[in-house]
Amino acid sequence: MGFVEATKTCLTKYFVFSGRAARPEYWWFVLFVVVVSVVLAVVDASLFGTDPETGESSQVLTPIFQLAVVVPMLAAGWRRLHDTGRPGWYLLLPAALSIATMFMLFSGIAVFSVLEQGADDPEALRGPAALLGVTGLIVVGVLQLILSVLMIWWLSRPSQEGTNDYGPPAA
Repeated sequence: MGFVEATKTCLTKYFVFSGRAARPEYWWFVLFVVVVSVVLAVVDASLFGTDPETGESSQVLTPIFQLAVVVPMLAAGWRRLHDTGRPGWYLLLPAALSIATMFMLFSGIAVFSVLEQGADDPEALRGPAALLGVTGLIVVGVLQLILSVLMIWWLSRPSQEGTNDYGPPAA
């Protein structure tokens, strides 16, 4: 499967999360998304200019494109994991870790705010709170890195031979 055929296949299967996707189908589509995003970022910078103070360009077209391809990108990855014999929901693990991290951060802030109001010396809680927060962020960062490497590993594995739990091999 070539670049154009893979792109057409993934865009045609916009909401298809069942079945299998061979390595070329997935990785050619990833290349398509990256190349179009870079081209649109250049177009955004030339059409909408750059802020002279910050050096940041206004992004208009790039986020619209990325929102448009998030579902087919997720569906292609889902089918790619099926092709290697793994459940597609594994693709959601990094996002689930990020959501859990945000929940824990906000919970930690709320708990330490309540503890701080009832403490005789609120300054005494700031050191342990900072240490706990930084330690948690380091642990989550390492876990996120491990999950990302694992995800790339799984998505780059060869297809399972023959029919697996998710159907026959992708054409």
